[in-house]
Amino acid sequence: MKQNNLQFNTKHIWHPYDSIIKPLPCYMIQSAYGVYLHLQSGVKIIDGMSSWWSVIHGYNHPILKNSLITQINHITHIMFGGIIHKPAILLCQELLKILPKKLECIFLCDSGSVAIEVAMKMALQYYSKSKNNKKIFLTIRNGYHGDTFSAISVCDPKNSMHTLYKTILPKHFFADTPNIFFQEHWHNYDIFSFLNLIVNHSYKIAGVILEPILQGIGGMKFYHVEYLKQIRLLCNIYKIPLIIDEIATGFGRTGKMFAYEYSNIIPDILCIGKALTGGMMSLAATITTKNIAHRISKNYPYKFMHGPTFMGNPLACFVAQKNISLLRKNIWKKQVYYIEQYFKNQLFLLLNHPRVYTVRVLGAIAVIECYHNINLKLIQKFFVNYGVWIRPFKKIIYLTPPYIIKKTQLYKLIYSIKLAIQNNTLFIC
Repeated sequence: MKQNNLQFNTKHIWHPYDSIIKPLPCYMIQSAYGVYLHLQSGVKIIDGMSSWWSVIHGYNHPILKNSLITQINHITHIMFGGIIHKPAILLCQELLKILPKKLECIFLCDSGSVAIEVAMKMALQYYSKSKNNKKIFLTIRNGYHGDTFSAISVCDPKNSMHTLYKTILPKHFFADTPNIFFQEHWHNYDIFSFLNLIVNHSYKIAGVILEPILQGIGGMKFYHVEYLKQIRLLCNIYKIPLIIDEIATGFGRTGKMFAYEYSNIIPDILCIGKALTGGMMSLAATITTKNIAHRISKNYPYKFMHGPTFMGNPLACFVAQKNISLLRKNIWKKQVYYIEQYFKNQLFLLLNHPRVYTVRVLGAIAVIECYHNINLKLIQKFFVNYGVWIRPFKKIIYLTPPYIIKKTQLYKLIYSIKLAIQNNTLFIC
């Protein structure tokens, strides 16, 4: 039966960024608890990815699990058009407690990509009566914002997974990637490319959008806090809304509740998702200022034109509210700090390895960038056989573990990477 299930999966179920003809192998998961994924074979493996950044408190967290059980006895889903429910109100109240006062109007979404779509629509509707007809967005290269069409239009136009669609996407402005690392000495030249674009094209730019401090799937690069400060200043000068994509970085992952806090700035529109529910369900939100929300509502068609069927899902809202309550206890700060220090102590030792180009660490994020591309099929099998779940891409092996992870589990993740980079067969030279 186990084999039949896997055969059915291979034949009928399409996985992300994969082929239906020659797919990568999949591993059958029976259950998940804490930091462990339990394979159907009986083997348990340590999850170093938090299910793509989202399961920050680990799997089957009792408070989050019980909140779903409680809510399922009341309302599992109901349309949000013309109806409100207590879980949505509780969630939005919790969000306002951890956000700057300036951000106070919340639009609940289905997923991170939808949150980006909503943010871009907000900026466009904000300028809908503008005589300058602002329709173009400004961002930076090596960014990633999701897989839906508006989102991919502001992903890197040359180096992203979405170049296939470049001929049919709207054309936006892309500044050069910031080159100065998070803790390096700042030089103003790093902002020149962005400065040139905003000065010369501000009359047609509807919004600036970027990931704060960390560029995720675009290469896992950490840029300087001053860069984000400069962008905030330029957006103020040219009166252009600044959209900050905290979908991956939000809720403590970088060592701050939100990564934009490193630069002491406040966005005009904020996108959150992934860890919003502690990885229990899909939910995201786009949050903006009263100024933007009111201007949209005062201009034709006098409403914001977006409305997903499952927005404000009661189950997702209730568990998200409990998740934020957990985060407000601030235990995550000690957990993330410990992970960061352990990463630095262990992984910076790899800087002298001939296969390693560089190592980057920020909060509960560790990045090992190699000189050569990685054979995903072989390295995935290697990691699973060793008892860990790590999902590299291109030349990058990275870790984003649950905050509850222990020293022995961190050690096993890191030691498995040390073993992997010694193995020539796992790289495409």
